[in-house]
Amino acid sequence: MIKFHQIMLYVENQEKIAQFWVEHLNFVIKQNNNDSGVPIIVISDGRENGTEIVLHDKNLIARYQPELNLGTPSILLSTTQDIDTLYKQFKSKKITVGELMTLPTGQQVFNFADPENNYFAIIQAR
Repeated sequence: MIKFHQIMLYVENQEKIAQFWVEHLNFVIKQNNNDSGVPIIVISDGRENGTEIVLHDKNLIARYQPELNLGTPSILLSTTQDIDTLYKQFKSKKITVGELMTLPTGQQVFNFADPENNYFAIIQAR
């Protein structure tokens, strides 16, 4: 069996992006260090064996591994919260959000951007 271990995001400002995920999506900082001269921040959804996102310094990685695609992957998160309420909370916090849409399956989904304009989506869990 193969499963996701971590998702790596390449960002301009690791601290700012980590704080965004902590403040607005209730993630926690699991690790924040500069071992071997490579600063990383690991954020987690807080569940045991849950989702972990590793925030890497985009400029540093580009300098040492210019062949890597440093673009943001397309990530779909899910929520058990009421998605209408969550959508309104994001808007009230001045987070850039797309339209709240209903898919043919009946699930609702919207996208949002972090402070560096990396876009992600959230769907209502079944």
